[in-house]
Amino acid sequence: MLAASTRTRQLNVTCDNSVDGEVFLHYSLIPSIIIILILSFLQRREHRRQRDNTSYLLGDHFGIIMPLDFVGTFSNRWSYGVAFGATANKVMFLFSEGYQPLKVPQWAQAFVLFIGGMEVGLSYFPFFACLSSEFRLVSSILGFGYSLAWFVITVLQISQCPHGQFLGRFETLIFYWPSLLCLGFLLGRFLYMFFKALPIHLGLEPQAEEKPEKSVLEVHQAEHVKLLLSKPRPQEREKSWFQTRVYEWDPCFQFPSRMIGTSVLAFICLYLFIVIEFCVFLHVRDKLDVFEDKLQSYLIHMNETGPLTPVILQVKELISVTKGAWVVTIVPASLTCVSYLFHILVCYRKHMKRLWAGDKQFLPQKFRSPSSEASVVAIARYSGWQIAYILWGYLIVHVVQSLCGVMLMHGLVLPIVHHQGLEMLQGLGLGVLTLSIVVGLMVLQVWIAGRVFLQPKLGTADKQKPLALNNRKAFHNFNYFLFFYNVLLGLGACLSRLLISCLLGTWLIARIDRSIMQSGYEGADMGFCAWVGMLFVDHYHTNPVLVSFCHILITSHRDRKLQKTVKYWCLNQSAGPRFSARARTKWFLLQTLINNPKLIMLRKSKSGHGSQEFMQILLTCSEC
Repeated sequence: MLAASTRTRQLNVTCDNSVDGEVFLHYSLIPSIIIILILSFLQRREHRRQRDNTSYLLGDHFGIIMPLDFVGTFSNRWSYGVAFGATANKVMFLFSEGYQPLKVPQWAQAFVLFIGGMEVGLSYFPFFACLSSEFRLVSSILGFGYSLAWFVITVLQISQCPHGQFLGRFETLIFYWPSLLCLGFLLGRFLYMFFKALPIHLGLEPQAEEKPEKSVLEVHQAEHVKLLLSKPRPQEREKSWFQTRVYEWDPCFQFPSRMIGTSVLAFICLYLFIVIEFCVFLHVRDKLDVFEDKLQSYLIHMNETGPLTPVILQVKELISVTKGAWVVTIVPASLTCVSYLFHILVCYRKHMKRLWAGDKQFLPQKFRSPSSEASVVAIARYSGWQIAYILWGYLIVHVVQSLCGVMLMHGLVLPIVHHQGLEMLQGLGLGVLTLSIVVGLMVLQVWIAGRVFLQPKLGTADKQKPLALNNRKAFHNFNYFLFFYNVLLGLGACLSRLLISCLLGTWLIARIDRSIMQSGYEGADMGFCAWVGMLFVDHYHTNPVLVSFCHILITSHRDRKLQKTVKYWCLNQSAGPRFSARARTKWFLLQTLINNPKLIMLRKSKSGHGSQEFMQILLTCSEC
């Protein structure tokens, strides 16, 4: 039966796959660089300095393109999140250190992993660049073509080798369907961008006039400030159980694209990690089955009368229980990490709101004024570290839950199976009774201290007695006789402290928003440091009150400039046509050159007959 199951899982293992994912990743750098150069050529530089003839020929082209604003992007968040999800398979290869484009000595592995990460980032750069580009028509065509190439390659990988040696049928599909789904979503997104930009390009829809500078204030930030300035309204309806106990939607708060993308990628990477772990478990289980067959052969050969028979039976029972506990605890371990992902988002919103209100009491004292350098680095580290913490946290939580399951089986279930339930109940009763007596003595000490050795309340409204000793002689005798017992009690308290710390540390290892270090040693928790630094960067750059203030300053400054402009070209007009900023700037330049003819000779002349005619017109106007 073992051979049959192994043979079922090894279907089509030796298939000939004509598409190599790593080779395609290397060759994808060529179209990726071409797309980056095209979008960079279309991108205009805002501040251009003409220093040589080369920069003069380029003009204001080849601006720096930005794949994603990791701080202040609140629009198109799910598209960026899905783009992150398309990179999940390669991220898992990087996480397992299985993707190494170069063969180098062991000491240089860190550099190889760095180069591999840069290569993966450059390969998937066009997805983000095409989503964030202002040139919607060109970027949609380039993004659709690049996404289609990755989609076709992924489909070929699945269709040519659908089966594997671990999961059997459709193993490749199980691994690649999340990335395939994300690539399909990107194809639809780029098609939507294309059909939306094409009518404008063909003139079927009116071209939008030149827009003013993009507002720094988002709608939800403005709503948050309005809510702060308005009077508190009485609660209209009661909150539901879900809103009270689980989560309450806040229309005045939005998660940035970084948090959405990190969550989506963490979900997909966690799914892939669970699948990989299950494949490893199947491989180990096959080895253990072979080992159990050998043990069974020994028992049959010795007719179950050998000296090692009891030990062999216990080993077989331990292996069977361990395999069952490992499989059963996959679901609770995965649900624990999934709940952590949602809880981290809730904690992010809660911490950001407390920082906006000026409340830093939830942070340790040394973290209330983090260094600027550490915060800037933290914003780059957070996303990657969050995913790594979730994956390692799942594995550690799974191991701990499996050990607890094995202990539970050996302590409660197996004695009943072996008809030793009465002995098990007796031992369990003695343990519970001993623990109850210890806890009862501890509670009794507190009760005696409150009733006998404290003075009465000063007033009837006091909640507790004052910290003033009473019956001092009896108190000192009480302390003396309990001193020796408390030495033994302290031994158990110390061990319980160690056990509770280990359990909480392993249970909360995936929680990057909470430090598992003791008070005063939080600085050694690098994940928590990254969390706090990321919070402060978002706090300083997306605080609704601060952004609203900057928006008011920018708007008032723009209005003052517009008023000064109106005095020059429509002084006697109550209302007139509006001109673009570019035309207004050229008009100011013409007026300045006419009033200051000496500046005409100092301007850098452009080659061309049209430019010479323009210079001649300016000279003629200045002589008039």
